[in-house]
Amino acid sequence: MPGHSGPSRRTLCMLGALGFVSGRQAFAQSDPLTSWNDSAPKLAILDFVARVTQEGGPDFVAPAQRIAVFDNDGTLWAEQPMYFQEAFVFDRIKTLAASHPDWRETQPFMAVIEEDREALAAAGEKGLLDLLAATHAGMTTDAFAATVAEWLQSARDPRFGQPYDRLVYQPQLELLAYLRANGFKTFIVSGGGVEFMRVFAERAYGIPPEQVVGSSGLVNFRLLADGKPELVKQPKVEFVDDGPGKPVGINRFIGRRPILAFGNSDGDQQMLEWTGAGSAPRLAALLHHTDAEREWAYDRASHVGKLDKALEEARLRGWTVVDMKRDWKRVFAFEPKGAL
Repeated sequence: MPGHSGPSRRTLCMLGALGFVSGRQAFAQSDPLTSWNDSAPKLAILDFVARVTQEGGPDFVAPAQRIAVFDNDGTLWAEQPMYFQEAFVFDRIKTLAASHPDWRETQPFMAVIEEDREALAAAGEKGLLDLLAATHAGMTTDAFAATVAEWLQSARDPRFGQPYDRLVYQPQLELLAYLRANGFKTFIVSGGGVEFMRVFAERAYGIPPEQVVGSSGLVNFRLLADGKPELVKQPKVEFVDDGPGKPVGINRFIGRRPILAFGNSDGDQQMLEWTGAGSAPRLAALLHHTDAEREWAYDRASHVGKLDKALEEARLRGWTVVDMKRDWKRVFAFEPKGAL
């Protein structure tokens, strides 16, 4: 996306004065996106919300159809140097290793225990599935949720020393709140595990568990001897909510085509394409990680959150590309301690 000078605050205020943004529709405060710089992406968001919420206007969208979907990893919270659910899985393997002495001689468990990245990469997708089965399957859904919650309280990100659920992006929290204040229903549509994300989504983002769409494993219902029912996670993948799976998940679990979609990687491309193909006004956006000092800088060559084909697609289709370094005044609610 070429460089550009963003609109001034005076310009943004004039939008409200000219009726593009009314009191209820745009500003519960003078600027609902205070962590965003006054550059083109912010203006595009404000303009889009103003248009679709202006009753009687040509682009008005009824509240029931104001569906906004967000990827999670790399879009709502950080994802480097590995997906946070992977960090959870690796920590669980190390915790459970005392009860599984054979793991110290069995891959991919040995690779996790010894922190051997090369051996872990060589294990591939099958190895990751084995790790997921060992740390997720056989547990009730309630027990799994409690385990994730406990991990989130104790685990710390190695770079910033913060709990993982503090590595949420302050500008995106403001955007979510702004959309909801304007009659949008906000959903997470992510390749991450749905039951993992549901543990923290409402507390971290204000998104309730029923509005989280993610990858899922098979879950079985059973009755105990005392008649108590429970749901038990099985070692089998049921649905992968990534890439072309995202539009499928939206159709299956939401049932309406979104009018706003926000992602950050090639895994979000089909979600943005599906959103943009609708007849009503649409906004498709990508977050480009360009700030190595406050967060990370990566795109085409990254092993996590690769942004290559979707970036080219954004240029062809006119999607909004948010440049983290240029377009965000701050990244996290806390201030990072310095560059890498």
